[in-house]
Amino acid sequence: VCVIDTGVNNAHPLLAPLIPDTNCFTNNVNWGVADRDGHGTNMCGTVAFGEDLGHHLQTDTALEIPYQIESVKIIPETAYTAEQELNGVRTIQSVARVELENTGLSRAICMAITSTDGRDRGRPSSWSGALDSLISGADDDEKRLFFVSAGNTNDSSEWSGYPDTNLTNTVHDPGQSWNAITVGAVTFHDHIENQEVAASFSPIASAGELSPYSTTSLTWEKRWPNKPDIVMEGGNVGIDSTGFTSTLEDLSILSTHSIPNQSMFTCNFATSAATALAARQAAMLIDQYPEAWPETIRGLIVHSARWTDQLKQQFYETSLSEKRNLEQLIRICGYGIPDFPKALSSARNSLTLIAQKTIQPFEERDSSGYKAKDMHFFELPWPKEALLDLPGETPVRIDVTLSYFIEPGPGEIGWRDKYRYRSHGLDFNLKKPTEDIDEFLTRINKAVRDDSDVDYGGSGVAWEIGAQMGRTRGSLHRDWVHLNAAEAAESNVIGVFPRTGWWKERHHLGKGESQARYSLIVTLDLPEVDIDVDIYSPVAIELGLPPIEVGV
Repeated sequence: VCVIDTGVNNAHPLLAPLIPDTNCFTNNVNWGVADRDGHGTNMCGTVAFGEDLGHHLQTDTALEIPYQIESVKIIPETAYTAEQELNGVRTIQSVARVELENTGLSRAICMAITSTDGRDRGRPSSWSGALDSLISGADDDEKRLFFVSAGNTNDSSEWSGYPDTNLTNTVHDPGQSWNAITVGAVTFHDHIENQEVAASFSPIASAGELSPYSTTSLTWEKRWPNKPDIVMEGGNVGIDSTGFTSTLEDLSILSTHSIPNQSMFTCNFATSAATALAARQAAMLIDQYPEAWPETIRGLIVHSARWTDQLKQQFYETSLSEKRNLEQLIRICGYGIPDFPKALSSARNSLTLIAQKTIQPFEERDSSGYKAKDMHFFELPWPKEALLDLPGETPVRIDVTLSYFIEPGPGEIGWRDKYRYRSHGLDFNLKKPTEDIDEFLTRINKAVRDDSDVDYGGSGVAWEIGAQMGRTRGSLHRDWVHLNAAEAAESNVIGVFPRTGWWKERHHLGKGESQARYSLIVTLDLPEVDIDVDIYSPVAIELGLPPIEVGV
């Protein structure tokens, strides 16, 4: 995990085994690599030990951490604001330094340094554009996995207005990046153990709700991506009877202090802590799936995410439709909290299929421009017999995530228009239970040929979110549909098809026949039912996969 921050003091005894001197870098030799601010060392501690540092300190069990940590000092201190216009270049240089020195490694890049405001309101900036270019490999064809914090509601006077103030405090630059995973914050810390402190303060948020620190994209124009993508633990805030608010140790995450001879431990919180936790989870996924593309790891994390019941209740408005409530929820807390075990494996009542493919979205029509070219169709190896043996009305959920990286448009021309900013778009659709394969192909082909880019596959299955309610924003698309078992058995073909972008629209730039990678993740999931049904094994046998181990 590469932590781009304020440096690290790797002499800390808990960090020394994970961060050798050769893994410490700086963007400016005059700054050195040491952490004078403390934020970078704090981040490295959370990347290393997650939320469980306190637990590990109380046990004598050996802890295996299957990844190294790299530190790049991108600014001398958190409050550093000079030459903000160079942040994009510095970010690119930071990644180049570690890749040059530590070649051949897979890595999750973690950056919790953002601007101090949300003035861009979703519109690409030079910094977010640099991030998108870096992640997409536009200049070197190297794809990268990048996590960036959403930024915080920093003004303590606004915490007392929670959660309304979170809805108007927007994600900070470069969190609007299309290709990065932008991380917001949730909290489960709602208990103050220190009785003296508890006598004066109570937690603002309840367990499972949005963290008071988190920013959102609720007020952005609809054309820009849904941000954050996910939320992780970011701690809570205390409030007293007068309305005074404060960060509290008991409502934060324990981490490593930058000056260990003064104090071994300190607190981490807000979207910084959440971003460190997300990058840590990604590193463990990479360890399990070393052949997975960055697009795939990104997709798996979002695909596994779920909203807590508390989040759904907190932001549900009875005056809105179900789809509008979902659209709003995604703008506030992304797709929820990633479920690491779910991202890691399939189970007897859940089956996940992953495809990593390359597609050519466009081809030359004539000297005046380009047209759509390739569509990809997948016949899903659903366990039809197992599904049809279930009672006909048994509920089944089909969950689909499509992850790809866009190449940002050169210069800033057209950056106010998503079609001029993104190189291309992709989308997906599922065969309806009642249509045959030829009808499905015809329906998708019609959508692809639609130059207006408003047809997303016609009248298909009843997607929970839908193309018109926010699924198609950005370059990470997720949706799901609820069917009965008999219907799911027949909905066994999914199509991936191109949408327009500057590769097509700006034909004079000569990129119209470029190739693009994507990862498609599809899960067939049976909810907890009394009937014991194994939908994994029939598919594993067909595909020649090893059986899963099931405890007695």
